[in-house]
Amino acid sequence: MSTHKNVPWDALEIGMEAEVTHLCNAEDFYVFANASGNLNPLHLPKEDGDADGQPEAVAPSMWMGALISGVLGTYLPGPGTLYKDQTLTFLSRAHAGDTITAKVRLASKEEGRLAHFDTWVEAEDGSRIAEGRATVIAPDKAVEVDLDDVPGLTVQTHRHFDHLLHLAEPLDPLITAVVAPEDDASLGGALLGYQHTLLTPILVGNAAKIKAVADEMGEDISHLELIDIPDHSAAAARAVQLVHEGRAQALMKGHLHTDDLLRHVVDKEKGLRTNRRLTHIFAMDVPGLDHLLMVTDAAINITPDLKTKVDIVQNAIYLAEALGIDQPKVGILCAVEVVNPRMPSTIDAAVLSKMSDRGQIKGGLVDGPLAMDNAVDLEAARTKGIRSAVAGHAQILVPPNLEAANMLAKELTFLAHAMAGGIVLGARCPIILTSRADDEQSRLASCVLAVMMREWKKTQP
Repeated sequence: MSTHKNVPWDALEIGMEAEVTHLCNAEDFYVFANASGNLNPLHLPKEDGDADGQPEAVAPSMWMGALISGVLGTYLPGPGTLYKDQTLTFLSRAHAGDTITAKVRLASKEEGRLAHFDTWVEAEDGSRIAEGRATVIAPDKAVEVDLDDVPGLTVQTHRHFDHLLHLAEPLDPLITAVVAPEDDASLGGALLGYQHTLLTPILVGNAAKIKAVADEMGEDISHLELIDIPDHSAAAARAVQLVHEGRAQALMKGHLHTDDLLRHVVDKEKGLRTNRRLTHIFAMDVPGLDHLLMVTDAAINITPDLKTKVDIVQNAIYLAEALGIDQPKVGILCAVEVVNPRMPSTIDAAVLSKMSDRGQIKGGLVDGPLAMDNAVDLEAARTKGIRSAVAGHAQILVPPNLEAANMLAKELTFLAHAMAGGIVLGARCPIILTSRADDEQSRLASCVLAVMMREWKKTQP
């Protein structure tokens, strides 16, 4: 239980001190910007506030002042304290990533329960960033308060994808055959990847439509290769052929039906089949979650059998490894966390878990059946008596069928404000699938996944 006791007026003694140490992070600055209305770009971690080409992420000065207020209101004198006045002089600056300490020391007392404090903020090396004086009205009675029910905040930033983008942008662009980019969404996604040096697009489709869309968007595509094939099926076939010729390293779906593209990918003679089934994986950056979360398969395999589920799991493990997750934890989801012969998905889950134990699924830790709560919440797993390395820590979620996976992914996107990148694996090259509902950041995330997958495959036999 989180409880705080105050120091009432009569118990205050000259020289008493209190302090709070805090790591400055991006979320702090965004919360302060939203709460205060101070949108100065110098304080926003992704923005370049002084046009020098670099984001500054300077800690807002009054945010540091608020840390002093936190010490006074929470610790000394603590609950029941009211500000009378505060002076501050700022001597230097703090930035995101710095550790700072706000301190207060009681200097004197005055009638009317007035307490005068020296206040200051220190950098990690002990140098002062700010200093001043505060006068507060101290509480007259001892109080102990339970603060467990104070609502928390989730900041809608996507730091995991930001990190992956930072890793992917310096790499060689992925030469990508973009099939039928004949609307602003699909062409825009390809151009966004190009602008971030992730992709080198080869545009395959109706040249007149593609040029018209580019003109409407105000984009110059004259420097990009454009192959004029008006028929969607023929365009998909040509894109697959570009991979065989070594001219393309990935495919990207444009303004055509997914089936029209994948039909040529899985063609037994001219396609891009391997010994694994094609499966779709969403990599999701969920605000407040300290790791990426993957959901599979939400787009291709409708009612997968056990053999297909093996490939669904294995492909997801490969992608997780490509994104830097060592020995990813895979939760096989069912409605219950026990094997029930009347629920075939629970039997599949148990078999997948055992196959992983015996090395038939490689690279990850697989456990199931798990219900959603005990897959992602450690306390829920403990309540159910489940002990495993995966329960409560799952990084990859494998629902029993496409409907459940698709609903889970969309719930995370539209209710939990997750950013989702989608990719198809199991073919000879990554396939970037985007939807008209995807925003720019989701399209960019999908491109990042393909680039990271290409780099990972270079390290594999």
